[in-house]
Amino acid sequence: MDLGLKDRVYVVTGATRGLGRASARELVADGAKVIVSGRDERTAAAAADALGRNAVGVAADNADPEAPARLIAAAREHFGGFDGILISVGGPAPGLVADHTDEQWTAAFESVFLGAVRLARAAAAELGEGGVIGFVLSGSVHEPIPGLTLSNGLRPGLAGFAKSLADELGPRGIRVVGLLPARIDTDRVRELDGRSANPEVTRAANEARIPLRRYGTPEEFGRTAAFLLSPAASYLTGIMLPVDGGSRHGF
Repeated sequence: MDLGLKDRVYVVTGATRGLGRASARELVADGAKVIVSGRDERTAAAAADALGRNAVGVAADNADPEAPARLIAAAREHFGGFDGILISVGGPAPGLVADHTDEQWTAAFESVFLGAVRLARAAAAELGEGGVIGFVLSGSVHEPIPGLTLSNGLRPGLAGFAKSLADELGPRGIRVVGLLPARIDTDRVRELDGRSANPEVTRAANEARIPLRRYGTPEEFGRTAAFLLSPAASYLTGIMLPVDGGSRHGF
């Protein structure tokens, strides 16, 4: 199936590792050109080099108010266009309600929520018909995840923002989509499992609750993201798609 990605230009934030990196890899593999961003310039450049000539690394922190304009300008400068953005950011620190200070809540809000809102607003102002804005969210949009209080507090609100944005941008032919990963085998998930007394037992217990009985791979997530961002998904907007092996049992 031709996804129609050849020579389309995307920005993928948080693309130096994890789900953002897997998504950028699949976009490039299908012919897209990608600006990959991360907080560290050296790491962003290395991630882009690994993807080949159709990727360029740009150092940008999602919480930086100047990052959106810089990333979109880089897409136009290096590849001559801008067709969409996938907004991904590393998850905030794990912990319970009593574990987090006001400062930690503020920092997480700036990075996870407000940074994503700024990126989406900037993209909306620059995109034309056929453009797309994607959000990497979490299964916590539907159900809180134990021990991830910061994420549980912020991701559902961002999903609500994305749904509102889809309504507003639909008449202009711009799509807005969300992806809701659960247990994908990334460094982040392995770190969370590693906080338990017995990580192997914890993983086995988590896998037993997944209908497919295994964690997903970053490549599986990346392929799903590439499809949703592609012209092949041209009639999909306002959706929140679980990428979770069937973990969400509700309709």
